[in-house]
Amino acid sequence: MKRLLAISAAAGLTLLTACTAGTENAAPKIEKSGATHEPVTIEFWHGFSADNELKAFEDTLAGFKQKYPWITVKPTKAVQDTQILSSVRGGSPPDVALSFTTDSVAQFCKAGIFQDLNPYLKASGIDAAALFPKVIAEYTQYDGKRCVLPMLADTYGLYYNKKLMKGEQPPKTLSELADLTKKLTVRNADGTIKVAGFVPTSQMYENAPIHSGVMVGAKWTNPDGTSAIGSDPQWKKLMTWQKDLTDWFGYDKLEKFRKGFGDEWSAENPFNQGKVAMAIDGEWRNAMLAADAPDVDYGTAPMPVADDQPQRYGAGFITGTIIGIPRGAKHPEAAWDLVRYLTTDTGALVGLANAIRNVPSTLPALQSPDLKKDANFQTFLDIFANPNSTTQPAHINAVFNQQTLQEAQIKWESGRAPDLDALLGQVDKTINDKLKLTAG
Repeated sequence: MKRLLAISAAAGLTLLTACTAGTENAAPKIEKSGATHEPVTIEFWHGFSADNELKAFEDTLAGFKQKYPWITVKPTKAVQDTQILSSVRGGSPPDVALSFTTDSVAQFCKAGIFQDLNPYLKASGIDAAALFPKVIAEYTQYDGKRCVLPMLADTYGLYYNKKLMKGEQPPKTLSELADLTKKLTVRNADGTIKVAGFVPTSQMYENAPIHSGVMVGAKWTNPDGTSAIGSDPQWKKLMTWQKDLTDWFGYDKLEKFRKGFGDEWSAENPFNQGKVAMAIDGEWRNAMLAADAPDVDYGTAPMPVADDQPQRYGAGFITGTIIGIPRGAKHPEAAWDLVRYLTTDTGALVGLANAIRNVPSTLPALQSPDLKKDANFQTFLDIFANPNSTTQPAHINAVFNQQTLQEAQIKWESGRAPDLDALLGQVDKTINDKLKLTAG
């Protein structure tokens, strides 16, 4: 499940680019079938914490144990990137680490936090280009290094409450979304919001610009890595649309309503409780609704697109969970056995995908007849396969760039920065000044 980790924590990666003393392990020794093996215990750190996720991992690791009986895996749950980084810097990393932060791949690779897996893939005879969908290659490698592999993928779409929709169909364009939002919103007698058709602000859970930008096909960077945010008119189009709808609600009223929501990852999520009719979210919400709000009658659809881009309907933002071998791992060969199993074994991937409702990250797993494909989950498989779906390619300042834009967007939607052109121009300058400092 893709978790929203604190951007400030992920930004701490930049502190490690100069702290890469030591070398990665030499090309791995891939044991042939029938070879004798000494028993070994490896440490596996991951960020999963929900009960259904942990049960799914227990079942998957049991399958790994059957295939590799000499390897014992010692898992540690709910680990965040800062802990992984500290362990590598301190010389006591786990053998395998899993991260939800694809934004940090460039830093992971450049700073040598995770080992380059290309030698492992070559030694194992694995053709990554033939195994993984093309879009995944963009967020699992940087500057020639594939320092992580994908372990399940996430796609973003639109969830809608059928009861609150009152027979309306999910919107396909931004103007349809705005009109339907106004039609479905219910206010209390004092004008405060009782039910929102849709919450348009960037501070609403998964509405961050990294996810919403795909609705207008907005670009983050130019070919040379500099910021394209100020020069791409699509960002201005999106942010103008969001502010117009925010102003219709009243920013203060919308913020009061939003701040009354429960935790995104709990049963108190406002979509679960019927407080919002439509919401942007990832495919994992299917499993969470089944567990936390089984009585909610809902549907899923792609996110709406700009009115002048109807051909792009069906696209979404794609990211995913990544896994690798940290620098300094004590048992790299056994670690590779686990990484290879979790990222390439079709049965393991399909089992995990069915249990926690993530999208499988290999072509064979996507095509497996064992993959459960109910209508609400199929939406996300279709988004994943859509050629207009995008991810954010690995960038050395990916986290900083997102943080800079979102901070500007909050100023804009709140009315504290009335000149959008000047605001986006300042975003470009801030991002490009940072790039000059880190591009060396």
